[in-house]
Parts: sequence; structure tokens; C-alpha cells
Amino acid sequence: MSSADVESWNQVPLAPPDSIFKLTAAYKADTFPQKVNLGVGAYRDDDNKPWVLPVVKKATELLLNDPTLDHEYLPITGLPEFTSAAAKLILGVDSPALKQGRAVSVQTISGTGANHLAALFLARFYNFNGQKQIYLSDPTWANHHAIFKNVGIDPVNYSYYDPRTIGLDFSGFLSALRSAPARSVFLLHACAHNPTGVDPTPEQWDEIAAVMTERAHYAFFDCAYQGFASGDLDKDAAAVRKFVQKGVPLLLCQSFAKNAGLYGERVGALHVVAPTKDAADRVKSQLSVLQRSEISNPPSHGARLVALILNDPGLFEEWKRDIKTMAHRIIDMRQKLYDTLTKELKTPGNWDHILNQIGMFSFTGINPSQSKAIVEKAHIYLTVNGRISMAGLNSHNLRYFAESLDKAVRGTLDETVMKGAL
Repeated sequence: MSSADVESWNQVPLAPPDSIFKLTAAYKADTFPQKVNLGVGAYRDDDNKPWVLPVVKKATELLLNDPTLDHEYLPITGLPEFTSAAAKLILGVDSPALKQGRAVSVQTISGTGANHLAALFLARFYNFNGQKQIYLSDPTWANHHAIFKNVGIDPVNYSYYDPRTIGLDFSGFLSALRSAPARSVFLLHACAHNPTGVDPTPEQWDEIAAVMTERAHYAFFDCAYQGFASGDLDKDAAAVRKFVQKGVPLLLCQSFAKNAGLYGERVGALHVVAPTKDAADRVKSQLSVLQRSEISNPPSHGARLVALILNDPGLFEEWKRDIKTMAHRIIDMRQKLYDTLTKELKTPGNWDHILNQIGMFSFTGINPSQSKAIVEKAHIYLTVNGRISMAGLNSHNLRYFAESLDKAVRGTLDETVMKGAL
């Protein structure tokens, strides 16, 4: 065999690094003492440390001391005690879909895996009206685009964020729903929209559900922040439950990375609400086939932790308290940032959106050049679109960030001034 016959992979293009992970790497390499990381979507306590939930520590101890624990394969569709409890958590214990046996639940590799498995299932079996495409909010989680493209479904943007109000473009949203071909698939963020933090009101969700029913659209819900958004598990699940109650056809991707702090354990689930139990059985059979070829069996440790927490009344109540601790700290940071900008610094512009937005992320409304200046001159790491992770703010760095943001807005941000403030 000649050297010409050996595969060199020279034709493989070098892919750019993921923007969020690139931002985190730059933050870690920065030696500036007041550096701040507002890019990554992971909770931090007031000392900027990862927080292992007390209830997770307790559940871990229970697992470690369980003499019946083994490391055998889980079923292809996951740990039944986990998937059934996860379905009740998001759909509600009194959900008609659960009572009628119409809900299919499969354990996945966190929310990303749920999105992928759902996308793959739709690519194989959904009766698209024309070409295979899915409507994604503009903007949305960056990974959504790659996930759907990888299975041959073309992403199409629909109006969502209005930069003029730093809020929801509701009329544009409804217009997209009405103008899209019947039976179109729309990806909806169940709560705490990523990356904007802008959610529809309960009344707006009613209108969205009505138009989707009228147009026979399919709802692809992505729920990564149940409980983490408001501190109330039921409140954050209201949109999903409303759609089920109104009979809107849907599936739901669920993650326990944020609300249980299990980022590295990759605990998630895909729930498909079918019109009948017979249809649900057929859907589950095909999801099992797809899952087998993808991962064979999901991992057990994180699912066992969440199953313990969800099925034990005492642990469940403790978990709800832990969720409130995280959610309320973020809400408190929003209030303090707003107060600092408006009452103390008198920063130009309207900053009501800091309070009106919800969840881990906030769109500040600053432009790319201002974002770049904050990163390069103040060593505060945020994405170029002005999105910040509220979880990265704390009592130690909030003032520094607020002053840097104020100066960026005024156009007076200067590295020598920032260093001189040390």
C-alpha cells in the first residue's frame, strides 16, 4: 500500500471552539485579580463556588450505604423509578396524559440528549408538512441549531426577542405562528428562556396555545430550569401543563443539571405526550430502538440520586428548599444590580428588564462593542450579545460589574482606570 492510500484526514476542516467554553478558558487563564465569569450557565454561591445541594449529599450517602446497589445495565429507556417520577414532576401528578397512559418517558443524557433523541425521532417519524424544519426562537440556545441540523431538520428562526424593549416581541411571535405552514414544529422554552431570560406571561401562553391548536402545530418544549427560575416547581411547569390540558400535541425535554446541581451527571428525560395509549406504546417502542443504537443504556448514578429525591417525601421537601435557595439568590442579585444601576450610579437607559427577566440568564441590552470592551478592559467575561449569567454575580463582585457596565454604557471604560481602582 502506498502512502497515498493512507487516510490523512487533511480534508477535515478545523472547527472553531465552542464560544462558551472558549470564554471559560480565557477566564481561567486570566490573572487579573478582579476577573468575573458571567458566561457559563452553572450556579455559584455567594463566594463564587459550585454548590453541591445538601439534599444531593444526603441522597449520595443513602446510595453509598445501600447494600443492594449494583452496577448492572439499566433498561434501554432508563430507570423506571426516575422516569415515572420525572414525568409527574413536570406534567403534574393529576395530568390527564399520565392518568390515561398517554405519556412516554425515556431517560436521556441530560437535556442535550433529550433534545437529540427527540429531534432524531421527529426526523424519522413526524409527518412534516413540506420540508423537515423546526422553528426556533431568535435567539435560542446555540446548541439547538446544531442538534437539529445533525439529524437533517432545518432550523428556521421565529421572532421572539425585541431589542428595542429588551423584552418579548409577542406580536412577531404570534405572526410567525400564524404564517407558518400548518403542522409546523415550534421549539418553546418552558421557562427561563435561554439566553434572554424573557418569558411569555400566563395570558400570552394562553394565546400561544390557542394559535398552535388552530394551526395544528406541534410543541417541542425544552425545560432546563423547572424550579430554578422562580423557586416554585409548579409555577415553572405551568406552560407545559396548560398545553397538555388544552390538547396541544407536544413532547418535552427535561434536565436536572440546573435544579439539582447535577451538571456532570447528565440526568435528563424525554417525555412524549401521545393522543392515545396505543400511540404511546408505538412511540416508546421506536424511542427504545433509537436509544439502543445511540447509547444502549443511560447512566445510573445521577438517575438514582434524582429518583431518591423525587420519591422520598422528606428529601423532596428538602430539595424544594434547596431550589428556593438558588432561585432566590439569583432574584436577589437582579434586585441589587437594578438598584445599583438606577439608584446609585444613575446609569443611562431603562433597566427594568433586569427585574422583568427570569432565571439564570439576563440580556443586558448592551451592544457587541460594549460587551467586547467589558471583556477586554474590565476582565468581565460575558458573551458578545450582552448575555450574562446572573449566577456569576455575588456580593463580592456585583459592584465592580455594575460600575464597569455603567462605564461601558457611558463610553468611559478604560483599563487603566479599572486597574487603578484596585
